[in-house]
Amino acid sequence: MFKKLKFIIYTRPFIVFAYWLVQIYSLTFRFRIVNEEKWQDLLKQGHPILLCAWHQQFFSAIRHFRTYSKFNPGIMISQSRDGQLIAGVANRTGWHTLRGSSSRGGKKAMDAMIEHLINHRLGAHILDGPTGPIGKVKAGAIKMAQETNAFVVPFYVHAEKAWYFNSWDQFMLPRPFSTVTLIFGKEMHLVSNGSSSDFEARRQVLESTMRPGLILKNP
Repeated sequence: MFKKLKFIIYTRPFIVFAYWLVQIYSLTFRFRIVNEEKWQDLLKQGHPILLCAWHQQFFSAIRHFRTYSKFNPGIMISQSRDGQLIAGVANRTGWHTLRGSSSRGGKKAMDAMIEHLINHRLGAHILDGPTGPIGKVKAGAIKMAQETNAFVVPFYVHAEKAWYFNSWDQFMLPRPFSTVTLIFGKEMHLVSNGSSSDFEARRQVLESTMRPGLILKNP
């Protein structure tokens, strides 16, 4: 029975169902958007933009991020079965999904993501995905930003009322009819002199900048 249920979850009809479930559930949110105009102005001027968020908070933004489909945005999603479901939902919101992660298919997906940023200039990256540890910025975001000369824009979500799952990322699900604030931080240009120590320094700068936006219910 369990195997049959898992098979159903990864079928196209269920992915379509999941997409509409997310859209309808998100309709109950009262969105408040903070500081979105600045990075969009940079994007329109021709600068590549990489929006960066924690795994904990990505669900809350799915509906609003559909409005970015006109920019042909891209995002890396793991090759796992769960990634298949997430990619299916993301594709239906107008996002291009490049499949791979640090544990599987990473180099190919990274190269494709870099090419996408060069050609289309907008991408997003989940910093501590797909399996954590929570609040740890992995090297991928820094590599993408430096290879494309992109501005990194920290992205945070605050929900007036939310549930937090007992998962590695303490996944946040805003409660229906809650005010959900999407906050875009100040853009960061993580240039490097090419040394491994400088690369690590830039990674730590991004991590220390974004850690305060992580909501830790079980520190």
